[in-house]
Amino acid sequence: MLLTLLAMLAFAGNSLLCRMALKHTAIDAASFTTIRLLSASVVLGVLCGFKRSVWTGGGNWPSALALFAYAAGFSFAYINLSAGTGALLLFGAVQATMIGYGIYKGERLKGLRLGGFALALVGLVVLVLPGLSAPPLLSSVSMLLAGAAWGVYSLRGKGISNPLTATAGNFVRTLPFTLLLSLAAGLLMRSSFSWDSAGLGYAALSGGLTSGIGYAIWYRALPALKATSAATVQLSVPVIAAVGGIVLLGEPISWRLGGACVAILVGVGLVIFEKKPALPVSSY
Repeated sequence: MLLTLLAMLAFAGNSLLCRMALKHTAIDAASFTTIRLLSASVVLGVLCGFKRSVWTGGGNWPSALALFAYAAGFSFAYINLSAGTGALLLFGAVQATMIGYGIYKGERLKGLRLGGFALALVGLVVLVLPGLSAPPLLSSVSMLLAGAAWGVYSLRGKGISNPLTATAGNFVRTLPFTLLLSLAAGLLMRSSFSWDSAGLGYAALSGGLTSGIGYAIWYRALPALKATSAATVQLSVPVIAAVGGIVLLGEPISWRLGGACVAILVGVGLVIFEKKPALPVSSY
């Protein structure tokens, strides 16, 4: 549970850092994505070096592609989306992907778990709905694809035996994709590359700390979570991000925000702390 909490804090930190960088600094989305993935690769490589592990041998290309698709879609979507709209789209897509897969594999939401999921979902809608407007179509599609990609990446991490090495290998494998992204942004989108020291700092912090280390922690926690539980617990991220916005960005707090936070956290708790069936007593 501690690892899961740390991972959720890292996810929320990514949202805050990305919004701060793209809104308040000169860095562009492609450069933010590149610096984020590169800094995560460097930090994880150093950590794996201290553990004497061959970090380039971890991970795999399908997981790296899913990780890159999430990071790129996330960055470009937040250029035009508000934090609330982006959170709703992102984590809605994550849930649809992971819970859909869990149900396909035979997992079931029933009883208190079903009620907890519904309560958390209602809390999330209450949290973000007042600020919703008609979002730009391309940005919305970009965030939905990012959420689906993150769901795939999380699902692929459930059987990982060495989370740190796997995460390092996945990040390293994203680097060729970032080169293609930069070329596409420059040629097809005619996007001008720009950055400043603050933007580079936010991107590096997002990569090295809240992405690299945060995602390694998430891969470590995943084997103990069902796909449905792993999806639902991520509903807590918008709550943490909202609190971070109040503390770090001076955003106002309201009774609606407080009520939504309580609903989401109680709902997540019901899903995670499900009562396990008693084991049958064996006779000898």
